[in-house]
Amino acid sequence: MIEFEPSCVKTTPDPEQIMTLYISAKQTLDSFLRKGVKEYTKSRNFDFGTENRGNVSRLSPFISHRLILEYDVIKNALALYPFEKIEKFIEEIFWGVYWRGWLEQRPSVWESFKNYPEPLKSDPAYARAVNGGTGIDCFDHWVEELKTDNYLHNHARMWFASIWVFTLKLPWQWGARFFLEHLLDGSSASNTLSWRWVAGIQTKGKTYLARPSNIHKYSAMRFLPEGLAEYAPPIEDDAFHLISPLPSEHTIKKTSDTLIVCDTDLCFRDRGSLFESYEKILVLSLENESREVKLASNVSNFKKNALLDFSQKFDNASILKSTNFLSGIGNTKKFDVVYPFIGENVDFLTDIETAGDIQLSYLVREEDLFAWQFAKKGFFNFKKNIKQIVSRL
Repeated sequence: MIEFEPSCVKTTPDPEQIMTLYISAKQTLDSFLRKGVKEYTKSRNFDFGTENRGNVSRLSPFISHRLILEYDVIKNALALYPFEKIEKFIEEIFWGVYWRGWLEQRPSVWESFKNYPEPLKSDPAYARAVNGGTGIDCFDHWVEELKTDNYLHNHARMWFASIWVFTLKLPWQWGARFFLEHLLDGSSASNTLSWRWVAGIQTKGKTYLARPSNIHKYSAMRFLPEGLAEYAPPIEDDAFHLISPLPSEHTIKKTSDTLIVCDTDLCFRDRGSLFESYEKILVLSLENESREVKLASNVSNFKKNALLDFSQKFDNASILKSTNFLSGIGNTKKFDVVYPFIGENVDFLTDIETAGDIQLSYLVREEDLFAWQFAKKGFFNFKKNIKQIVSRL
């Protein structure tokens, strides 16, 4: 038997609290498939405000933590509707898969973003932006919405990023960090690459300009901002990022008696028997002390609740804080890891692998590996292969 230090916390399940976020994810999906998906193509671009989100799925916080799997969302949707009727919804779900695959093959993009100097809190323009004091009514409203609701409509995110970069003339990296701090669905891939796209870096020379008329129309006439930039010249970025093959340590088979699970893939629907075969599952809670981007309390609590829900599903699972990792693993040196994607968790595990002289083997989903092969170029190329990816589900 492997012995673990007290820093591995095993909580006693409360029957009324077990699996609450998983249940919420399923209910949200079921409700949207019954009521919203058929009108999604027509209404998805409208941001009606926090009290009226029926035109979008609101699944992103669950999908980004894989409390529900993207591929299961698609399968459930196609069980009810033909592909052609819900093609736009399927494409939007696959954007997240595409972004992840693109970044997996260009990890230096994440490193470049992460190593950019942190925001200068003394910078008056930055302070006005993050405190909602710019005087641009829609932007200041979204700052408050982001901090309170920890969510923004996708169209609002694009407008926000465009105003941040081209009107306020702040570094896009600072804005991307601000989003990661406050979004429940903050993703190292989708967030970083979307901000690069708005700034004209992701697709060279192609920027996104927030126009008052567009904001007025698609915010259901709630806003008509003044003073926005009329031009969006691409941000200069001469960095070249080579395409890298997926790391050789990726596998789909068990190699250890101990498994590490992170907050970016908590789906057990298709892996229950595999998880139960491990002697021990360490549910890694990546604390702010171990993060490059410190999370707001609401976001941190959401992740902790998700980890707790997962840990209560399996008798062999215990939560282990990142700050206690080395003391918590005892003499164990070999681990399997549910692959958490390029981002903060991989950064932590890579550092700890060296510091603790341990060996990690990453378990990657076959669906991901198949889909990511089409993510070497732009989304148009990926889109051409969506039906082929779906056929493998």
